[in-house]
Amino acid sequence: MAAENGSNKLGLWTSASLVVGNMIGAGIFLMPSAMAPFGGIGLLGWVFSAIGSFFLARVFSQLSSLVAGANGGPYAYTRAGLGNFAGFLVAWGYCLSTCCACTGITISFISAMSTFFPELAKNPMASILTGLATIWFITWVNTRGVGTSGRLQLVTVLLKLTPLLLVGIGGLFFIKMENFHPFNPTGMPTFSTITTVAAMTMFAFVGLECATIPAGSTENSGKTIARATTLGMTIVALIYILCSFTMIGLIPAKALANNTTPYADAASLVYGPWARYLVGGGVAIAAFGALNGWTLVLGQVPYSIASDGLFPPVFARTNKKGVPAASMFICCAVISCLMVMNYTKGLVDQFRFLLLLATMGILVPYLMTSIAYIIIAARQKNAKKGSLAGALLLGLVACVYALWEIIGTGEKSIIYGLLFLVAGIPFYVWVTYKKNPLKTNDNRV
Repeated sequence: MAAENGSNKLGLWTSASLVVGNMIGAGIFLMPSAMAPFGGIGLLGWVFSAIGSFFLARVFSQLSSLVAGANGGPYAYTRAGLGNFAGFLVAWGYCLSTCCACTGITISFISAMSTFFPELAKNPMASILTGLATIWFITWVNTRGVGTSGRLQLVTVLLKLTPLLLVGIGGLFFIKMENFHPFNPTGMPTFSTITTVAAMTMFAFVGLECATIPAGSTENSGKTIARATTLGMTIVALIYILCSFTMIGLIPAKALANNTTPYADAASLVYGPWARYLVGGGVAIAAFGALNGWTLVLGQVPYSIASDGLFPPVFARTNKKGVPAASMFICCAVISCLMVMNYTKGLVDQFRFLLLLATMGILVPYLMTSIAYIIIAARQKNAKKGSLAGALLLGLVACVYALWEIIGTGEKSIIYGLLFLVAGIPFYVWVTYKKNPLKTNDNRV
């Protein structure tokens, strides 16, 4: 990305808001409905996902110093450790899954807006048009510069925390313990159920790496990214566990299962009918902010790949503000197509499928990044024996966790995810050896 002046760079709080905003907006607001069939055992899924995500966050924090200033996050780190081809596959899968995630976030936004405009929950055409208008407007906002995007993200994060805390804290006084029984209503073995729910809740932690992606536009990137990632993860984990406990205790599982506005309904139970609209507005703002953050990411990752000669040069084009606008608009078009093609199921059903598919597509980059971290750490000439051993242990735990989560996404998601990756191979060959005149160097750290 073109150099940014000081006032247009991301600081600690704007970077942390990118992490918090992308994570929270990506999954929490429809998650109670998606998790309802699993009952109280779903809480264990949140706990396991939070613990595993902290290991992954630590890997990204370490890599932000070992490969300082590299744009592209998982792509840049994988390429540094494993080379061009692995880096390309990670970026390819990451971009496709992020497009799926943006589609899911847009559905969450439409669901929240249906609180004010009930027609959106009944009329597919109205929902599609609303979603398309939102996607293209946010894309335009992001072309105004990373500083503008960062400030918008910080504001929306502050606004979205309000309804979550209102429900999470206020709802504690209205919990009914019988709603936690049966603890595991699925009939599956406990470990199998936890594996499944952990894969679903992991979707809500996707975004923990977001502070690493616009590294070239971050002040003092090595320190800022590490601190922002840790800070963002801590805030999100506490809010997720608190709110999930409250939602399960407030609303019976059967009532939650097909509810498209669970947080608004919970707020009305606690504070009265007026709170439904307050929370509905907060949820809409939260989804809007998350879509803003992921749009920024979708511009940066393809830009980084194209700058290294592994994607068509059009993705590396920037506007007068140094923003990869062409990359953003192309990804916006892909998201628009996904919205139109997939708007045939109910909101909750569609959200659940996109949730698993997007999680699978991003877990592979998490796995590859963890492997790359082990390699990069081992190559450091000045690494002390103790610190190197700690790095190897951290990388190994992160790898095992990512593999466990991949298995938990289920056979269907794994097959689709692998097909996405395989589809990228001929594209890689075409770009690097036929269409792209740039010679790609396999620069590894």
